[in-house]
Amino acid sequence: MENIHNEIKEMIIESLNLEDVSKDEIDTDAPLFGDGLGLDSIDALELGLAVKNRYGVILSAESEQMRQHFFSVATLAAFITTQRTMSA
Repeated sequence: MENIHNEIKEMIIESLNLEDVSKDEIDTDAPLFGDGLGLDSIDALELGLAVKNRYGVILSAESEQMRQHFFSVATLAAFITTQRTMSA
């Protein structure tokens, strides 16, 4: 699971142009939005698109459940892993 965590951290840095952040600085369990990494709604759209393009995961817009999946790197990794397993 650590491998996908690192992939997601790298994807976040690349897709959001966070050049001043290293993957080691992103806490796997910390919130991505608000007080955690500090991402905003525009970042959420870009990150959702990156997830869709990289992992082929279909995302439903603005559902409360989707917000929970995007809470942290760990929750996003679990969601992607589940979706990939279901579509395989």
